[in-house]
Amino acid sequence: MRLSIIIPCYNMELYLSECVNSLLDQQMTDSEYEIIIVNDESKDRTLEIAQEYASQHSNIKVIDKKNAGVGAARNSGYDLAQGEYIYFLDPDDYVAQNTLPILLDLCKANDLDILTFVSKSVVTKPYPYSKNIDSFDASAQPDICDGITYIANKKHKNEIWWYLIKRDFIQNTGIRFIEGKWMEDAILTSELFCQAKRMAHADLDVHRYRILPTSAMRNKSPEHYNKVIYDNANAAHVFNELISTIPRGHKDAEACIKRLKTRQQSFVFFLMVRLMKSDIPVSEIPAMLSGFEKIDAYPLKKFLGEDYHGIGYSCLVFVFNRKPLINPFIKMFRSFYTLVR
Repeated sequence: MRLSIIIPCYNMELYLSECVNSLLDQQMTDSEYEIIIVNDESKDRTLEIAQEYASQHSNIKVIDKKNAGVGAARNSGYDLAQGEYIYFLDPDDYVAQNTLPILLDLCKANDLDILTFVSKSVVTKPYPYSKNIDSFDASAQPDICDGITYIANKKHKNEIWWYLIKRDFIQNTGIRFIEGKWMEDAILTSELFCQAKRMAHADLDVHRYRILPTSAMRNKSPEHYNKVIYDNANAAHVFNELISTIPRGHKDAEACIKRLKTRQQSFVFFLMVRLMKSDIPVSEIPAMLSGFEKIDAYPLKKFLGEDYHGIGYSCLVFVFNRKPLINPFIKMFRSFYTLVR
């Protein structure tokens, strides 16, 4: 089996069919790949839809489990996977027609641990076809490097739906999704990249990321919103441990660490942005900042640069880096936000 596609689902009845249909439209036989749908105790028809597909396609499997979050759902699918490569896909996203076989051929021909590819953001209009599949030269030798060099030279996304992973590679690392916390994909992505020996990027238009106002990261309920803030803080601390593992003798270690520090400080920056709209007492902020200072994640001296720049970022960093300004700024913003909301 060439590929295992793992789809964690929670209340995705509106989008799951388009996702699965795109995977069935890949000119691959059932024996070449499997689709593992993990139902995380959905309250709508998600499970029913998944089971309907499984009854019609021998390569579709359904795991029905108690709700434990997306990290646990992905781990459950991963534990069942049998493909040579693994792809973690979200149920509200989909892929362009006939693109996965091209990616798998590249992975196999070059014995890659990880292959990244192009993702396109969409709202409602469907984009079922790859814009450059006809011009893409699959026979061209990709630029292969290890993950440390990849990170050093490219800004990488936090998410896990823009690359394939060799199953033997991820198993040998022992890396799994953290469970019960958000930012689990950001942590796993960087952890995997740092251990990859053979990585490449295919400039092929493959993935469709659907922008939804109802997505988990846009959920504005106080309980969820505050949890994301604390989980951003956790990610910043996890990245401190990750950065310490980079071998200093690697030729690209310095550039890799610089980019990882930027990513670590981005967790702190966006935590502060979320704090502006949250109901977390401002009295908790000093303790948070003290913890970040101990791991060199604050002040935000390594955030602005190639990956994050512009007047908006610069103005907020100016405020966030000056402790006496933070509390009055957040209190003023919350008053204004409450008024206009």
